[in-house]
Amino acid sequence: MTGQRPDVSVIMPCLNEAATVARCVVKARAALERAGLSGEVVVADNGSDDGSPALAEAAGARVVAAPVRGYGAAYLAGLEAARGTYLVLGDADDTYDFGAVPEFVAALKAGNDVVLGSRFRGRILPGAMPWLHRYVGNPVLSGILSVFFGRRVSDAHCGLRAMTRDASDRMRLRSSGMEFASEMVALALRHQLTVAEIPITYYPRGGESKLRSFRDGWRHLRFMLLLSPTPLFLVPGLAALLLGFAGLFVLLPGPLRVAGFVLDYHFMFVASALAILGVQLVLLGLAAKAYASGERSIRADRWLTLLDRHFTLERGLLVGLGLVAAGLGINGWILSSWLSGGRGQLFAVRPALLGLSLIVVGAQGVFGSFFISMLRDDPRR
Repeated sequence: MTGQRPDVSVIMPCLNEAATVARCVVKARAALERAGLSGEVVVADNGSDDGSPALAEAAGARVVAAPVRGYGAAYLAGLEAARGTYLVLGDADDTYDFGAVPEFVAALKAGNDVVLGSRFRGRILPGAMPWLHRYVGNPVLSGILSVFFGRRVSDAHCGLRAMTRDASDRMRLRSSGMEFASEMVALALRHQLTVAEIPITYYPRGGESKLRSFRDGWRHLRFMLLLSPTPLFLVPGLAALLLGFAGLFVLLPGPLRVAGFVLDYHFMFVASALAILGVQLVLLGLAAKAYASGERSIRADRWLTLLDRHFTLERGLLVGLGLVAAGLGINGWILSSWLSGGRGQLFAVRPALLGLSLIVVGAQGVFGSFFISMLRDDPRR
């Protein structure tokens, strides 16, 4: 088949999987042959020292070196070497049935860009998945990903999945660790690719697991947060901003009694801090959105629409300077009242705190507007 592009490339990452890698290669090759698909099995070896590469090659795989350590790094090396039009990704630990490869390819040929295996919609055999992963880790992380990226995915971390060559090129995957699985789903959704799920069976692992529950779970969560400025910055920022200014204005006339408690100056200080923090988080979130707007293949959202339609540097400066002027006006009124009143004891804490909060928030708005404009309007992007 020299010079001819195969229909399918089955890609397996491998790090010391001597007990199972040959079995996985044989299953994948047999599935391709039964379905009449021209294909290849690419094993991306991540530095094995147990003879795994030789076993994989003897079973009929094409072995490529993945010198950078990491689950994602091995897949990236395999994807770079793969020649197929349809790319099927699966772990080499025999937890997945590669006899299902034709089913994944058929789903791609039906018009889907990405096809994910779902262990939770299929079967998880006894001993295949630890209790913590089955009932806490995977459901929680899959749920967070679904909320952050606007599409329900039942099993975001299944190790058997497939995509078209075009989808791979559009996503430009680059994560080197276990978060590669989350990256693939997240970018598929952000690039508005068609994603389907297929129920599969999950089998007990052969050999030693490389998964580290808390470390790898954090890497998944960390990646999703870094790709999601709305839940990371904008939602908590808006909540803090609204709560902070509400507290400042409610307590401006005087103490407030609520359910037997007296809310006074201390709560105004907290409200001021919340308002300032909230503005800072909102500006960071908008800056992240402005930076993301440079990638036009990514789906727009309401925040990008807001930036594109309504934000300009000049408008941001007007709002920021207006808030600074309002704060200066309040503190100027306090100073004027004190001077005209004989320069006695000065204790205008409530209006002074509101005025100072407005000055700080306004200054944040001025400099934040410059920063957002630098990111959004950079001619080099």
